Amino acid sequence: MKTVEEHISDVLDLVEPLDPIELDLLRAHGGVLAEPVASPVSLPRFDNSSMDGYAVVAADLAGASEQDPVQLPVVADIPAGDPSVNAIRSGYCARIMTGAPVPSGATAVVPVEWTDGGQVTVTMTRSVREGNAIRRAGEDVETGTTVLRSGVRLGAAELGVLAAVGRKSVQVHPRPRVVVLSTGEELVEPGRPVGPGQIWESNSFMLTAAAQDAGCTAYRHGFIGDDPATVLDTLDDVLLQADIILTTGGVSMGAYDVVKEVLSRSGTVTFDKVAMQPGMPQGAGTIGVSKTPIVTLPGNPVSAFVSFQLFVLPALRRLRGLPPRPLPTVHARLAQPVASSPRGRRSYLRAVLEYDRRGGDNVAFTAFPAVRQGSHQLSALAETNALVIVPEQVTELAEGSVVEVVKLPELG
Repeated sequence: MKTVEEHISDVLDLVEPLDPIELDLLRAHGGVLAEPVASPVSLPRFDNSSMDGYAVVAADLAGASEQDPVQLPVVADIPAGDPSVNAIRSGYCARIMTGAPVPSGATAVVPVEWTDGGQVTVTMTRSVREGNAIRRAGEDVETGTTVLRSGVRLGAAELGVLAAVGRKSVQVHPRPRVVVLSTGEELVEPGRPVGPGQIWESNSFMLTAAAQDAGCTAYRHGFIGDDPATVLDTLDDVLLQADIILTTGGVSMGAYDVVKEVLSRSGTVTFDKVAMQPGMPQGAGTIGVSKTPIVTLPGNPVSAFVSFQLFVLPALRRLRGLPPRPLPTVHARLAQPVASSPRGRRSYLRAVLEYDRRGGDNVAFTAFPAVRQGSHQLSALAETNALVIVPEQVTELAEGSVVEVVKLPELG
């Protein structure tokens, strides 16, 4: 059988970062920057006040105190955005607002709280050091400084930086378009009645949401039956709207495993057994003249979910222009034993991972494996946040064993 690492590598070989496009800032949100961005100006662009107060010559307030205050005439008001007051000289001051340009000659700003708030003449009861409450031009960013590097994901802070340096739009790798479809004659749309031998379809909802959580634009095509011609026509129909296609179901060894039957004929999709549990049957390749990547996942819900996290998520990261890193892992201590794991296959057991430093050693987490580990038992998946890895050569683990644990993505 194929190893997990081999299948990850094969799936990654199918994809490359999407070509950059120019997008306005809010449309670029969540994308990956495809160019370095340098500031064309200094930030701040000019010396400005960091608070409401009075622009003064600091030397005029030497020795000022409650007992010996200094009074200065107020010669101007300077609101934010008003550059009309060019200068003040010793013995005078100007009332100034937060963000307003500091006039030439002024060497400090006195906070209004240190004064009586006068508008014609102001009384000041404290001395002030030079530079107080003044934000100097260029102290944040100097002209020509790279403020964002290529490959950065554009969140709220990054968009704020781009706007602050005057960028209206940027080059980004767009969100990959992911089309998800399920196969199976037994499937019924949720909300409709189910008959004997039928089940409500859930995989396409789960995988579409997982792709959206991964920063993609995902489309749920729904599900199709087990007719080969219908499957082939459906795949042809979705090619134009997909950067990658995900299917679930129909990839095993059964008589009605239609995805495998249809795609095996093309010679561009390979189906393998991967030495893992859950999720042994896997397929990957390309379809159509555009060679659109397709990853075919098992039909059991937990198998499909685990396969997405291991194989699809790194590919989506590469499409987005990010390093195709796997999910992070930590070491944890098992809170209960693992009684049985198949020799020769790597098991991924659903678990709740909790931070716990009570052990006093380097293992800072405890893992609580779920009681229900069947590949069809979706409810247990919703209760967990991690996958305990049981290596291929290990068949059982005692309580207290230290294991490697995959941390599943968190919402938010």
